[in-house]
Amino acid sequence: MDSSRLSSIRRALVATLAMAAVAAHAAYPERPITLVVPYAPGGAADAMARVLAAKLGPKLGTSVVVDNRAGASGTIGAAYATKAAPDGYTVLYDATPYAINPHLFPRMPYAADALQPLSLVLTMPNMLITKADSPYKSVPDLVAAAKAHPGKINFASGGSGTVQRLAAELFRQKLGLDMVHVAYKSGGPAITDVMAGQVDFMFATVAASYPLVSSSKLRALAATSPKRSPRLPDVPTVAETVVPGYEASEWNGMLLPAKTPKDITEKLQKALAEVLKDDEVLQRMKELGAQPVGSSAAEFTEFLKKENAKWGEVVRKGDIKLD
Repeated sequence: MDSSRLSSIRRALVATLAMAAVAAHAAYPERPITLVVPYAPGGAADAMARVLAAKLGPKLGTSVVVDNRAGASGTIGAAYATKAAPDGYTVLYDATPYAINPHLFPRMPYAADALQPLSLVLTMPNMLITKADSPYKSVPDLVAAAKAHPGKINFASGGSGTVQRLAAELFRQKLGLDMVHVAYKSGGPAITDVMAGQVDFMFATVAASYPLVSSSKLRALAATSPKRSPRLPDVPTVAETVVPGYEASEWNGMLLPAKTPKDITEKLQKALAEVLKDDEVLQRMKELGAQPVGSSAAEFTEFLKKENAKWGEVVRKGDIKLD
């Protein structure tokens, strides 16, 4: 066979394969999509992922199945997602620890560029809480006590690598306070001890603290978001009380295995944007004290860069280690 004919056959083969690839992408999705949640069932991220999965399925014309792969602050599930084919059938639903973990783990189980951002889904503030009859009736009260009694005021968290721990550390660093951290295995026992007065204060999620605040079992001194939480509009922010510019919100977002085709990411983003306007989804977010976002991949990428830089600095300055 002469070279010109062989070249023609090769070109035809390449064209055929390209057309097949385009057709395959156009038909996406043809089978169920797995939404990997790298945290245990029952938590805020898992709860929101399940609500979104139930709505995304009909939008995409398939089913979206939540797969919990908890452990090691979310790194096990994230690592699992990095090993999936970049075909849009595996989506990672991660949260704030995704930006914190690289600064806590000596070695991450996946490369920094193994996942590509898809969209920021929501943000959710924490609340600075004390026991209901605490002598601290405001953030300035707490700060004044910490300055007057160095090393005597303590704060709880559900673990050294949690957002609640780092929110408190950021607060401490910004004000130059000498306070003692008391680590618990999870947020529940920490809140219980704050409520009992065993620990002076902590930063807790709105979802976990709101029922206790609204029933006067806890006192909320401030929110960690830039603006007041719609769930607790009478509670000021840390930024408007003692630390201008302070923010330590939690977030949820979706990521994909690197090199997922653009047409697939666009289809997923479009479906997610529509779901984030759904009344049931908005109501569930309101219950959690969360704010829906939705973003482009580029916007989420920039957001992650800022989160990574902020928490990396907090970890280094506080010499924070995993429990």
